[in-house]
Amino acid sequence: MYWADELASSVDGPQVVNDSKTPSGTVHVGSLRGPVVLDVIARALRDRGVPTTLLYGVDDMDPMDAQALLTPDAIEREMGRPLSQVPDQVGDCHASYARHHAQTFIDIFDGLGIRPDRYYWMSDIYPTGEVDGFIRTALDRAEVVRDLYRRVSKVERPVGWLPVQAVCPACGKVGTTFTLDWDGETVRVECRPDYVTWARGCGFDGRISPFGGAAKLYWNLEWAAQWSLFGVTIEPCGKDLATAGGSRDRADAIAREVFEREPPRNLAYEFLNIGGRKMSTSKGRGAAAHEIVEVVPPEQLRLLFLRPRPNQAIEFDPDGTDAIPRVFDEFDRLAAAAAGREVKGELPADADRIFRYALLDPAADVAAEAARYRPAFAHLALLAQIPGVDVAARVAAEKGSALSVEERRILEDRLAAVGGWLDSYAPERARIEIRRDALPPEVTALGEDQRVWLGAFARAAEAAPPPSGDAWQALIFEVAESAALPAGRAFGALYVAFLGRTNGPRAGWLLASLEPGFVVERLRAAAGWRDHADGASGGTGAHDTAGAAE
Repeated sequence: MYWADELASSVDGPQVVNDSKTPSGTVHVGSLRGPVVLDVIARALRDRGVPTTLLYGVDDMDPMDAQALLTPDAIEREMGRPLSQVPDQVGDCHASYARHHAQTFIDIFDGLGIRPDRYYWMSDIYPTGEVDGFIRTALDRAEVVRDLYRRVSKVERPVGWLPVQAVCPACGKVGTTFTLDWDGETVRVECRPDYVTWARGCGFDGRISPFGGAAKLYWNLEWAAQWSLFGVTIEPCGKDLATAGGSRDRADAIAREVFEREPPRNLAYEFLNIGGRKMSTSKGRGAAAHEIVEVVPPEQLRLLFLRPRPNQAIEFDPDGTDAIPRVFDEFDRLAAAAAGREVKGELPADADRIFRYALLDPAADVAAEAARYRPAFAHLALLAQIPGVDVAARVAAEKGSALSVEERRILEDRLAAVGGWLDSYAPERARIEIRRDALPPEVTALGEDQRVWLGAFARAAEAAPPPSGDAWQALIFEVAESAALPAGRAFGALYVAFLGRTNGPRAGWLLASLEPGFVVERLRAAAGWRDHADGASGGTGAHDTAGAAE
């Protein structure tokens, strides 16, 4: 059973599924795993007839602590203020820094088929007084909170510390205030110049009422308060928050011992990694979410997160690799399996559910979606680089009939993704320039065995032109085996004949992207290059190149 279906089968009664995000800066693509996981849980629950509410929140009362993301003139003034009060640095008409970064992230959701029943912003909720009861309870039980931090996380809070962060009435900062001396209605606030290393307080010292948005709960308490405020029953979180003694353990204990309710069910999910390290845009690792969605269409992006179980890390490095094409290939394999077509290689036992959850519309006709014709990404990447090719006509010819409206949309989405991949992420070997006018001079380095093989391959291709990239690939191996030529030397000879180099994209798809007549003519010319070189001198095998088998 698929992991989301397992979870859905184990609950009783109506469910509220929640997640929230602190909008501290540009959000990398790895941060989309949480929202996708939440959406799939909600879909699995609804599939079983469980009444379900999906929420997504923005913790924009948290203090600004990312100095590198501010303009130099704003650092002294804005560091430590609530993110909701920091002006938008981009100047694109968002009401605040928080609204800019959070909205940029949230705008991606609808395109991914993620449609929460409600979005909430903590900067909107605090002023209404809805959190006041939780603030009062936390202040009344401050000693319990301090003991809990010590016991659960081995964290010592300073003498007199209270579990709320006041907004300084003088400078508006929340990250620089130390709150103490709760008398049942007011607290003393000290805005300390040296309270944190990343912001400077103004020195204010006075009493305020902590209610109505004048103060906020520390994040672990705010998290636990949200669970009670919204009736949350399921809230997954990232692995970094779920470590022993970490944020989730503290919030769970606060829910039980301070706010007297059971915490929601947790489902910790792993990171999206590059080279084994967590993506982090602030550290220069990982693609921004709003950029990657321009290259990877939504169904493939959903699949990236849904293929493994949540507790399995995902390695995804789009830059200079085939990571993006592989996501398309896996989606196409799942679609083929769902349509009842034969698929090479092993599929996950729950392949049908993975394909269904990868679709944008939870009510989609899975059989109809699976049956749609989807040209391979690698093949389109080749066609897009060959001048004069009518890609839509070529794809329709390969399908054997006209493309439907939906299939044309799929083609357009994939061509846009191909363009983005070639522009920003594709490895050099994926970029091609077919030498149409003349044989590449590099053919002079081919060995006699490679030229003989090219001739045999030309005869086989002319006798029965392969109908697809996979069929071309199979024929390459078949003729190489018959000629007792190592596959590496066969592939190397092909790349030299067409590209003038010893490596390139998948050779079968390269040949499938070209006219069969041109392929046969070029193979023959390369096999007998001395007859086509107009007297040019060349080697006899002394400069053999091996190439790279695929």
